Amino acid sequence: MNAPNAATDPTLSYGHYLKVPQLLSLQQCRSDGPEHDEMLFIVIHQVYELWFKQMLWEGDHLARALAACERSTAASTLQRMLTILKTMVAQVDVLETMTPVGFLSFRARLESASGFQSAQFREFEFMLGRKRRGAVSHYPEGSSERATLERRFESPSLWDAFLRFLALSGVEVPAEALGRDVRTPPESCPALHQPLIDLYHRNPDLRQVCELLVDLDEGVQEWRYRHVKMVERTIGMKQGTGGSPGVPYLRETLFRPAFPDLWEIRSAL
Repeated sequence: MNAPNAATDPTLSYGHYLKVPQLLSLQQCRSDGPEHDEMLFIVIHQVYELWFKQMLWEGDHLARALAACERSTAASTLQRMLTILKTMVAQVDVLETMTPVGFLSFRARLESASGFQSAQFREFEFMLGRKRRGAVSHYPEGSSERATLERRFESPSLWDAFLRFLALSGVEVPAEALGRDVRTPPESCPALHQPLIDLYHRNPDLRQVCELLVDLDEGVQEWRYRHVKMVERTIGMKQGTGGSPGVPYLRETLFRPAFPDLWEIRSAL
């Protein structure tokens, strides 16, 4: 694939455009030797951070499309996010080629580092509406991570953008849903159920967007489940790296839908 502007800038190469030398310099093992599996551990988690970055990029694009009532753009963006999620789930298979013994060979070198500290994943959770004020406090005052999470915490989530999209599309969204506190996780709104049910039966275009949001919700839950089982397979019930709670905490995050109303109407359709 040719890099943009390659025809007008003969000095621009593939490596310079993608900053490949800088990228490949970031995998720095801390173990002696180093231990063979540490490189895989670093690469996989750096790739996850890149996918989190892309998911945030796409999620913001989705929110703008919903605000502009651009249904086709919203649908195509959701399709891309779903495809990325499938890739993220598949990467767990690669990480699971590392045995518990392989991980233990370098685990002590992680010291206080833990995936629990991923600010981008917390930001992605906030974007979906899974907001907890306590999650912000894990990052130091004045840090860029904390400032970003504060902004995301105060901003409408994708669910809020979706509700406004429905209202702009002529759906009678109850005022209690539109006026909810955007700093709290979405909760069931029974008054919204009948408008959603009617939408499912009468408006296939809007129904498609609803179903893609359900797919997104299900995909995130699937990734969480695979991640929990991977951690359990690797360290069992031990405390997580950096003193994080480990598997017991991760299990508590399972099967909590981000968009509960879209699940609850299933029985009435």
